[in-house]
Amino acid sequence: MKRIDAQTLHGWLDDGRELAILDAREEGEFGTSHLFWAIPCPLSKCELRARALLPCSSTRVVCVDDGRGVAERLAAYLEGIGFSDVAVLDGGTAAWAGAGYVLFSGVNVPSKAFGEWVEHHFGTESVDAPELKSWIDSGRNMVVLDSRTAEEFTRMSIPSGISVPGGELAYRIGDLAPDPKTLIVVNCAGRTRSILGAESLRRAGVPNKVVALRNGTMGWELAGLRCERGRTERYNPGTPKSAALALQRAKAFAEQSGVGVIGAIDLARFEDDPDRTLYVLDVRDPAEFRAGHRPGSRSAPGGQLVQATDQWIAVRGARIVLLDDTGVRARMTAAWLRQMGHRDVFVVEGGLDEVHESGTAIVPVPELRAAVPMIDVLGLTHLLDAGDRTVVIDLGRSIDFREGHIPGAHWGIRTRLDQLRAQLAGARHVVLTSPDGVLARLAVPEVRGLTDAEIRVLEGGTEAWHSFGRPLVKDRTNPPDEACVDFYLRPYDRNSGVEQAMQAYLSWEIDLVREIERDGTIHFGVGDAA
Repeated sequence: MKRIDAQTLHGWLDDGRELAILDAREEGEFGTSHLFWAIPCPLSKCELRARALLPCSSTRVVCVDDGRGVAERLAAYLEGIGFSDVAVLDGGTAAWAGAGYVLFSGVNVPSKAFGEWVEHHFGTESVDAPELKSWIDSGRNMVVLDSRTAEEFTRMSIPSGISVPGGELAYRIGDLAPDPKTLIVVNCAGRTRSILGAESLRRAGVPNKVVALRNGTMGWELAGLRCERGRTERYNPGTPKSAALALQRAKAFAEQSGVGVIGAIDLARFEDDPDRTLYVLDVRDPAEFRAGHRPGSRSAPGGQLVQATDQWIAVRGARIVLLDDTGVRARMTAAWLRQMGHRDVFVVEGGLDEVHESGTAIVPVPELRAAVPMIDVLGLTHLLDAGDRTVVIDLGRSIDFREGHIPGAHWGIRTRLDQLRAQLAGARHVVLTSPDGVLARLAVPEVRGLTDAEIRVLEGGTEAWHSFGRPLVKDRTNPPDEACVDFYLRPYDRNSGVEQAMQAYLSWEIDLVREIERDGTIHFGVGDAA
């Protein structure tokens, strides 16, 4: 197995060739300390993540961990599925720090750091929570637009706000605030999407005064104010009346940022190039994507793509092609990716002409072709009611297990199932589940090595159980915070110290500007694009 030292990897960051750095640890562990350009690809989910992150098998890949050996296992997996240029960082994160290089905490760090750079570079205006509250109370002519996902908005929102995810803002603002005298306030949970949302409107040339809510819903609650729960107010779907104006504005920002515009023939040529990584991402609302999308594309809603780029794009120097229906959302998103430092970013004129797929696009996982014994909801119900020594293991994320799991189920991480040996001892039947059942199917070989019990997978997973009308148990304390190594807990997810965690998170975001300057390998802005 090829190994490289920290100095070699550091040199690769700016040598102009494609490079992906994959961290094989669980995402919660990754969040404690990692390389800036590393992308989480937990060994426990490598079959589901690797091919989506690495569309080209000739890509140069470096696997990283903290020295415990999971990087080697991820590298071996990648080589086993055909990747030809894989190395392991010798000594992991400790060696990186020992060579004098910077380690970062948190998740989605490139996007978070970029948000802080945007605020400093463009001078994004902001308002603090008490002042916004006084504006709301006085009935000021304004709109409060929440740039997070609709699901996040429903969980908690600023009073009077409406849900307009970041990728939709510049597209729909002409309908939402047709009066140029209307003040526009953009918020998120913390800082990044507030800043990027507000600055998107400013870069688009909207005549209104636009400000970001300083520190988002966290700042609102830290000021002693209450967020609302359960609201569903959102923008009107469909093509906005002001779409032509939005396109004119988006074209100007995209041209300033150096976004390339290609046609269907160019895209086909990119797709046929075996030597370059290509990401084809549809930036529309997920519901629009499900209704119909271009074959081979993946759903990456524009605002979320900018604020969590590492969920979709792992390869530095890759080609990135964005699709939408009118050209507005693709251009706005592409402009920000260019500002973030991505070189080859394109939008496709007529990119949705080839729309003959519906549903959710799934990257093929050949490992799922292996036959595994299944059980349906009625069958599992019968086993549990019979009390026939049945153990249910849930392989979903810890945060999802807390929100709802099959009564009596045990939570486990696929690569650490030996921690459940005591629960498996004496079992006659073991049923594996996960939200949709996919990860559960992949875990069958690991569980077979731990028990002689009959092992089956719940058809359709926990979602099928719930859809059948069967009860779920919700318990925020199970697993406890310290056990949630598979998920980087946000302040709202914690069971204690929430206020301190909010303050620490906001301080961390603000400090990222200083940290990227100290790192020296991170360059934002079109002029500095690597």
